[in-house]
Amino acid sequence: MTDHVLSAFGLVLAMGAPANGNASPWVQLVPFALVLGIFYFIILLPMQRRQKKVQQFLADLKVGDRVVTTSGIHGQITKLGEKTVQLQIADKVRIDIAKAAIGGMQGQDPVSPEMTGAQQ
Repeated sequence: MTDHVLSAFGLVLAMGAPANGNASPWVQLVPFALVLGIFYFIILLPMQRRQKKVQQFLADLKVGDRVVTTSGIHGQITKLGEKTVQLQIADKVRIDIAKAAIGGMQGQDPVSPEMTGAQQ
């Protein structure tokens, strides 16, 4: 059994060997470049777009907006700071949270990537 596995392993190694010793190193880089290109278009580009969308959403927040945090707290914005937001979550109950913890507007799909993963 092990002889069969070893011979199959040797066959796989022989298949990867170049036919001649004069193969260009540039040809060997083509698969690597393809993998990097696929990685960029499938992972990095959508992540950058999502990040820009979240940053635009946070920049457009204003007092009076009804929002949902990434932890599920619903409230109305009463004060905006540079990095914090004050939410009124009940009568005479206000909390300060990080602006990055805002997940979306009430009644709409979440903007924050953290919330989209949590709700699925």
